[in-house]
Amino acid sequence: MVSKFGIGQSVPRTEDPRFLTGRGRYVDDIQLPNMSHGVVVRSPHAHARIKSIDTAAAMKVPGVIAVLTAAEMKADKVGMIGIPTPFMPEDGGGPKSNHRPSRPVLADGEVRHVGDRVAFVVAETQAQARDAAELVNVDYEPLPAVVSVAAAIKPGAPAVWDKAPNNVCVTLMMGDKAATDAGFAKAKHTAKVRLVNNRLSANSMEPRGALGYYDRSLDQYTLYTSNQAPHGVRQFLAMAVFMQPETKFRVIAPDVGGGFGMKGACYPEDVLTVWASKRIGRPVKWFSDRVESFLSDDHGRDQLIEFELALDADGKFLSLRANQWTNVGAYLTNAAPIPTLYGAMMLPGVYVFPAVHLTAHAVFSHTGPVAPYRGAGRPEATYNLERLVDEAARVSGIDRFELRRRNFIPSSAMPYVTKTGLPYDSGEYGIVLEKALKLADYSGFGARKADSQKRGKIRGFGLGYYTEICGVFNDRMEIRFDPSGTVTVVAGTHSHGQGHETVYAQMVSEWLGVPFETIRVLYGDTAIASFGRGTYGSRSMTVGGSALKIAADTIIAKAKKIAAMKLEAAETDIEFADGTFTVAGTDKKVGLVDLAKFSYAPVGFPTKEFGIGLEASGAFAAEPPNFPNGAHVAEVEIDPDTGEVKVDRYCAVDDVGNVMNPMLMEGQIHGGVGQGLGQALLENINYDADSGQLVSGSFMDYCMPRANDLPMIEVGHHPVPCKTNPLGVKGAGEAGSVGAPPAIVNAILDALKDRGIRHIDMPVTPERLWQTMKGGKAA
Repeated sequence: MVSKFGIGQSVPRTEDPRFLTGRGRYVDDIQLPNMSHGVVVRSPHAHARIKSIDTAAAMKVPGVIAVLTAAEMKADKVGMIGIPTPFMPEDGGGPKSNHRPSRPVLADGEVRHVGDRVAFVVAETQAQARDAAELVNVDYEPLPAVVSVAAAIKPGAPAVWDKAPNNVCVTLMMGDKAATDAGFAKAKHTAKVRLVNNRLSANSMEPRGALGYYDRSLDQYTLYTSNQAPHGVRQFLAMAVFMQPETKFRVIAPDVGGGFGMKGACYPEDVLTVWASKRIGRPVKWFSDRVESFLSDDHGRDQLIEFELALDADGKFLSLRANQWTNVGAYLTNAAPIPTLYGAMMLPGVYVFPAVHLTAHAVFSHTGPVAPYRGAGRPEATYNLERLVDEAARVSGIDRFELRRRNFIPSSAMPYVTKTGLPYDSGEYGIVLEKALKLADYSGFGARKADSQKRGKIRGFGLGYYTEICGVFNDRMEIRFDPSGTVTVVAGTHSHGQGHETVYAQMVSEWLGVPFETIRVLYGDTAIASFGRGTYGSRSMTVGGSALKIAADTIIAKAKKIAAMKLEAAETDIEFADGTFTVAGTDKKVGLVDLAKFSYAPVGFPTKEFGIGLEASGAFAAEPPNFPNGAHVAEVEIDPDTGEVKVDRYCAVDDVGNVMNPMLMEGQIHGGVGQGLGQALLENINYDADSGQLVSGSFMDYCMPRANDLPMIEVGHHPVPCKTNPLGVKGAGEAGSVGAPPAIVNAILDALKDRGIRHIDMPVTPERLWQTMKGGKAA
């Protein structure tokens, strides 16, 4: 029986009614009795020595309760936010970092980027705290600063950390240099690109916020925070900052309005609110405005790469060589090295390379920290590779799609281990490409291009073929029946837009045969879920969903024993389907829900044998992870008089394995494409090279995509079930942000090829494109 609420059905999100009617519960909606408000005093300098901090004038402002600095933190023995295992390469047996600095909660002696946290003012109202923050007098001695990777690695550049020579945090190497050099020596053609991945801000719909409360009677800290991984935050607070048992900390991440990786870390403001609450004996709330978000949110991308490809006369790839520098900012966040690591590991993409040699450097600079942002290294790698493959097609004279066909990893070679050690389990790349070209009506492109020319416009067609690593680490899920027979799913993952409340209920409804509307999903509270890794890296369905399947199977196995007892039959004769246990060959049956109710009976139930209640937990580890792939195709029209780019058509065919809810999956693709388009055409975090000031520090200067910037997006599917998890699913949440930038920029360069233009960097703004066309060369 196929349920309209089962797996594979496009069930609308059950979460949406409360969001659309204003009944969501976000951090800023939470009001606690006697609550106070905090404001952070931030550095106006990119690099400076703190000579003194005078808080006397601020303390005299009406309503001010406390003004806290690093001196008070030291007195209270509050620690810093370190980077845990296993995120640094050295934790997994890789090269040792030059320096592994912890992130200070408040700067002590030196500030290292504009917006660095210097003091924390607590007052009765936010307005009073802001007024007082203006009066905190900090005597700075400005020091030289460096903000870009290109400048940071120059000899003699200002040092961010004395223990990091040339501002390099760590250097990774992968592959075989001798074999790669040999490939280049015998190559018929070589292609080379030097590319920049522009720095981005996540700009989630809900800014970051934190509300800390210390209950003196219980000696317990409670933190409400806008975060993707509440258990991870609890671990940081307990083990790294306050050095106390985790049982003293409760972290609640209620409704979260978007995260995209930016909200995956423990931030200094999380620490400040709970610490300040203990000092003053009252709850303390901090909430960011947009300007503060630009200054203090972890950023994404920011990479420079020099990339080469060697081909033989037939267009077969021989060698791949790269030197990559990724800006990590002034401090390391908990997953700061991930873009560096994945940005290198994913560089071979979906192609066969007999030899590779890749060098990747994580570089410090006097800028805000850079962390994983939707895709985390995979968008960078895919953009770099797909730009390079198009350039190789140009230099070899081979059609760009045919060149890809000749070099795809064949499905017959699966499982396939890349030269960077990634184990691809499945994929049919050639078929996906053909489906994408058909969906995009590539055969009709010539007519559309001619029509554009008649209107004075130029049109281009571009492809970005991606694969990415998804579903890392392990996780835990629980299923519990209550005495009324309704079901609660307790998730170790976190939903901040993904639709877990809907799709997890769909899955449990199908597996257990219980009504969809009787299932609720809980998450985001360390007092409810005993353990969880949170949501990032497209892991919720592959890891959390697989753990949920194991929990469901355990429920059925336990209930089967109870059914055998109740139906007076052998367990081997019991069959289960559609929520009902039957005795094979008879009409004897009992429903799972009835058994769940029976398991709570005060008498008559064999408690000694089965315990009380019907519940189970499941755990799953992504060993190995999974590798979705897809072909994203963009068609652009350019106005040569203004440089304006219109993405006229966009099509994507993705292999994300089995799909639990097509509507939610396609929504994730659409959202990712929007962010990828933003990177390709509009968005850029820009620090002034001389002063280190954040030039693009508001929506007046940082351009976000609007509805009319986006085309209609057609999504097709080619599911090849994953072989490394019980659901056969692959990650989908980041696909659009990975595939869109190369598809769009390759389309722009396709439109410009007749003008002799071979290169342009993101974001391809109208000004940059107009200047490029005017000069007939790269900008």
